[in-house]
Amino acid sequence: MDGKKLEYKGADALKELERLTTKAGEVQQEILIKILSQNRETEYLNKYMGDSSLISSKILVSQFKNRVPVITYKDIRPYIIRIANGEDSSLITSRPITEMLCSSGTSAGEPKLMPSIAEDLDRRTFLYNLIMPIMNQHVAGLSEGKAMYLYFIKAEMSTPCGLPARTVLTSYYKSTHFKHRPHDPFNDFTSPDAAILCSDSDQSMYCQLLAGLIHRRRVLRLGAVFASALLRAISFLERHWRDLCRDIRAGKLDDRITDPACRSAMSDLIGRPDPDLAGQIEEICGVGKTTPSWKGILCRLWPNVKYIEAVVTGSMSQYVPALRYYSDGKLPLVCTMYASSECYFGVNMKPLSDPSEVSFTLLPNMGFFEFILLGENGSLLMDFEEDDEEEALPPTVLVDLVHVKLGCYYELVVTTFSGLNRYRIGDVLQVTGFHNAAPQFRFICRRNVVLSIDNDKTNEEDLHRSITAATKSLLEPRHALLVEYTSYADTSTIPGHYVIYWEIKNTNATQPPISGEVVSECCIAVEEGLDYVYRRCRTNDKSVGPLEIRVVKSGTFEKLMDLFIAQGGASINQYKTPRCVKSKAGLKLLNANVSECYFSPRDPAWIA
Repeated sequence: MDGKKLEYKGADALKELERLTTKAGEVQQEILIKILSQNRETEYLNKYMGDSSLISSKILVSQFKNRVPVITYKDIRPYIIRIANGEDSSLITSRPITEMLCSSGTSAGEPKLMPSIAEDLDRRTFLYNLIMPIMNQHVAGLSEGKAMYLYFIKAEMSTPCGLPARTVLTSYYKSTHFKHRPHDPFNDFTSPDAAILCSDSDQSMYCQLLAGLIHRRRVLRLGAVFASALLRAISFLERHWRDLCRDIRAGKLDDRITDPACRSAMSDLIGRPDPDLAGQIEEICGVGKTTPSWKGILCRLWPNVKYIEAVVTGSMSQYVPALRYYSDGKLPLVCTMYASSECYFGVNMKPLSDPSEVSFTLLPNMGFFEFILLGENGSLLMDFEEDDEEEALPPTVLVDLVHVKLGCYYELVVTTFSGLNRYRIGDVLQVTGFHNAAPQFRFICRRNVVLSIDNDKTNEEDLHRSITAATKSLLEPRHALLVEYTSYADTSTIPGHYVIYWEIKNTNATQPPISGEVVSECCIAVEEGLDYVYRRCRTNDKSVGPLEIRVVKSGTFEKLMDLFIAQGGASINQYKTPRCVKSKAGLKLLNANVSECYFSPRDPAWIA
C-alpha cells in the first residue's frame, strides 16, 4: 500500500478497512513481499538468506520463513546500537532511519530503541483515521462538540549520531501529521497544541484542564492515552481546582504558567472574566452540602460527555473501578486501538464493549504478523512465564495471521518495514473471533511482567536483581537477611506505586533491629536498580509514586504459602512464592501482618 492510499478518512476509511480484512491473507502476503523486496540487500537479511536479488517472490517468502530466526531484542540490539552510533541504516532496512522510538519495555536497565522510518508515520496516521469512523457507527453527534483528550509529550534524548530518541506518541505529536493536520470536526480538541507540546508536565496539565473547564458544556468525549494518566489528571484537579476557578473568574492565566507558547495560547482562550462559569465549577468541586464526594465528578463537570476513551486493557484494567467511581458508572470506557513502539497493530470494532471483553482486529497492512502458539482449546499454558523468552525457536513453529484458531492463545511476532524481522513483541493474545478474514484478539498480558503502573513494565528478573543488590549493600553488612519478598502494584493512591513486602531476619542477636532509615534507603536503592522507564516515570513524569516497603512479621510468608496451598491444592514441593500477589486473600493476609511501612525518601536518578 503506497502513501497516497494511507490517507483514507471517514466512509472511505471504513471501506478500505472492509477491503483489507476481507483479503487479509492476500494483503499479508503482499506486505511480506514488499518488506523483503525493500530490505533483501540489508546486512541482517543477507546473513540468513544470502544473495536473493535474482530469486522470485515466492522463493523469497519461502526462504524467509525457513531461514530467518525468531528473535528478541537482545538479538537485534547490536545492529540498532551500531546505527545509533552512526553506521548506515542499510544494516537492517533500505530506508533511512529517521528516529529511534523508546519502547516501554527495557533491556539492561535502559530503554529499548526501536528503529523508525518516515513511512511509519503514514501507517500510524492511517490507523488513527479509522477511530472516529468506527466510533460514529456507535455514538451519534460526535462532530457537534469537542474532545477533551489529555495528551503529553515525554522528554527526548539523542543517539550518539544525533538521531532523536523518543516515545512513539511524542514522535506523533511533534510530527507535521499532527501539528499541521487539517481541521476535523470529529477531532476538535479542547487543548491547544501548545499545551500538548509543553515539555513541563505540570504546566501542560494545568493548561489542558483549564481549557477543558472553559469548554465544559461543549465536551462530548473525555480521555487520555492510558487510564492512569486520566486518573492523574483527576488528582491534579482535586489539588488545583480553586486556582483554575480563580483564573476563569479573573480572565487571567496564573503566573505559574511560564512557557511562552502556553501563555499565548491560553491567554487567547480565556478571553474575558467569567465569574458565572467559575461559580459553577466551585459548586461542583467543593465538597460540602451540595457535593458530598467526588463520585461522578466527571459527569457533573462535563455534563454532555458520551464516553471516556483510554487504554483499559492489560495492566490498565486495574484502573477501571476508579474510572467508574469518578463517572458514577454512567460512561462507557472505550479502548480504541492496539499499538506498540515496534508497530501499530489494530482497532476495536466494538468500542462500547465492556473493558473485560475488548478485542482488537489486526490490520494486515500494518506489518507482517506471525504467532507462537501458547495454548489451545481455551486453555493457556500457565507456565509460559517460566519459559526462557530468549530461547531460540525454530522458524517453522510460527502460524500466519489468517491461520490462527478461535480460542487459542498466541504470542505475537512481527516483521516491519523499518528492520524488525520475526521479532517477538512479548504480548500474549487470545483469538476471540474474526472480522471478515482478519482475526480478532483479546490482550491477555505481557510475558513475565509482574509490576506496572503507567508506561513502566517491571519483569520478575529486574525486580529480583534490584532487590538483591539493595539487600546485599544495605542489609547484609548490618547482619540482616531478607527471608522472602513479594510485591503488588497499589493503585489505590494517585499516582499508583510499587509495594514490596519484606520479611527480614536478624542474623546476629546482639545487633539492634534494622532501623527505619536503613529500610528507607533500601526503598531508594531498589528504585535505583529498576529500569530507565520506571525511573523516568518516577522522576520526570511523576506518573508513579515513591516505592514502599512494608516489613511483615516473622512467619508471614509461611502463612502465605499455607493459604495458597490450601486454595490451589499444590504440595509444598510445588509451591513458589509469587513475586507479585494479585489474590485479594493473599493481600489481606500480608497487610494484616505488616509491622512497619517505609517509602523512598527521594526520586531515583534519571537523566534525559
